[in-house]
Order: sequence, then C-alpha cells, then structure tokens
Amino acid sequence: MKRAVSISIGSSKRDKKVVINLLGEDISIERIGTDGDMQAAALKFKELDGKVDAFGVGGADLGLLVDGKWHPLHSAMPLIRYIKKTPVADGTGLKHTLEERVGTFLESELGEYIEEAGGKKAFIMTGSDRWGLTQSFTRAGYDCVFGDLMFSLGIPVALHSKKQLIILASLLMPVAGRLPFKWIYPIGEKQEERKPKHIKYFQWATVTAGDCHYIKRYMPDDMTGKVIVTNTTTPQDVELFHKCGVKYLVTTMPVLDGRSFGTNVIEATLIALSGKGRKLDTAECDELLDKIGFKSTVRKLN
Repeated sequence: MKRAVSISIGSSKRDKKVVINLLGEDISIERIGTDGDMQAAALKFKELDGKVDAFGVGGADLGLLVDGKWHPLHSAMPLIRYIKKTPVADGTGLKHTLEERVGTFLESELGEYIEEAGGKKAFIMTGSDRWGLTQSFTRAGYDCVFGDLMFSLGIPVALHSKKQLIILASLLMPVAGRLPFKWIYPIGEKQEERKPKHIKYFQWATVTAGDCHYIKRYMPDDMTGKVIVTNTTTPQDVELFHKCGVKYLVTTMPVLDGRSFGTNVIEATLIALSGKGRKLDTAECDELLDKIGFKSTVRKLN
C-alpha cells in the first residue's frame, strides 16, 4: 500500500486518515497536526523519512509562486530540514491546477445563482498565496478584491488587480518571507479562533474564496446567501458555514470520507500514486487528476 502523509503545524483536532483506491492502487492518506510546534513537525518528518511514499507540508507554505516567480518563505524551510529521501510538496502544484479550474466550474454549476445573488464579485483572502484562484476568477470576469495586506500583514488596504499583487510580492516578499511564520498565518489553536474583520468586503462579495482558516477566522456571523470556495474543510467547518447562512460551499479539492483535504495532502497523494519518487510538474499533476477524476465539489448548505 502506498502512503502519503501530511505533517501540519496546524491543530491536531483536524487530524484524519483515510484509505482509498485510485487506479487500482490502495493509498493511505494521513494528516498529522502538531498544534503549532514547528520543531515537533520537523522531527516527525525525520522519523518518517524514507518510510512513506510522499510528504505534504501542512499549515505552512514553503513559498509563493506569483506570476511564475518563486518567493521563498524562509521561516518555513526549517520544517523540512531533516528530509533526505521522501519527496515533499506544500500544495503549490495543485494551487495551479485544480484551483485554476474553479472559475469555469462555478460558471457551469452555479452561474445562474451567482448572477441572481449579486453578480461576479469575489473576495479572495490572499491572492498571492492562491495564484491559481486569482487567475481563475480574473479570467472568468469577476470583479475581485484581494485581502493580502489586510489578513497577512494587518494593513487595512484592499487590492484590486493582479498587477498590484505582483508588485506587492516583488516588494514585500524579500522581507515578509523572513518573518516568523506565526506572524503572518494562524497556527495551532489560533486556527480555531474567530475574529471577524473587514466585514464590508464579505458583505460586498457574492463569492468568498481562499484558505479555510482565514475565511473562518475573519468572516462575519451573517454570511446569508454567500458562496464560499475553499478546501481543507472538516465536518465542523461545514457546520459553521451552515450556521452562518452560507448558501453553497465549493471545495477545490475532492471530499474523501467527509473531509476535503488540503492541497498539500492531495499533491502528496498524486506523488505517491505516480511511483516516480519525486515531485510532479504541473502537466503531470493535471494528467493524473484527469485520470482519477478528482475535481471540485459543490454542496448546498442552506
């Protein structure tokens, strides 16, 4: 049996393990959280190195790929310092595959509802981190607001174009990429805290898209009629969205045993399935996704 394991610096309350059969191959998919302890995560990678087929880095990005340019997050790199044998992915590959397809998916599945509910207006929590979403929504003709400055750096300024995101990444990532990771992204128990802010943009948008932790943490209690596009959702997350009045939940990753795993988990799964013993390029990811039929899913919550 192939084994793909995500070691996450997120909450262990979100841990999950499933075994699925893909293309005739049984694959164990597992997510292990370390509650914000980066050293514990690094040591877990060390313990399992060479014993599993692929690793996913959860709760952190190793860098951002913006408009084809890689911006490393130096504070996250120590997580993988002990890995010598097992291929490792942080999900960037799938952020540029399945997530780039979501605009077309929304058009086919919810196009009529989105027009009735307010039109093509999207609030993307962090566009530089989810460049695939950014590309997909802008190509689909959405009026977009990007919350990169508001949510990652605490600067109350909204961005409105891909050009602004590219300039932001070029100017700020050399500095922001060296900040302690916990300064720019909630880790451990902080992922479960609710601190609604910048509510007017959630209210303005028909679709809110991006990282599930960011959306849960900052969205208002009233999201009546809204569409959320995200991934890494647990049944508890789905219940919260239902309680807040979300109309449709779209997960860019497939739902497996009631859980939508993160991009890093699914990318690790593809690596394990391929048997190549290395990271896959975008074309290889796309080919495998099409073969196994992984695609976005939509659920009506209210």
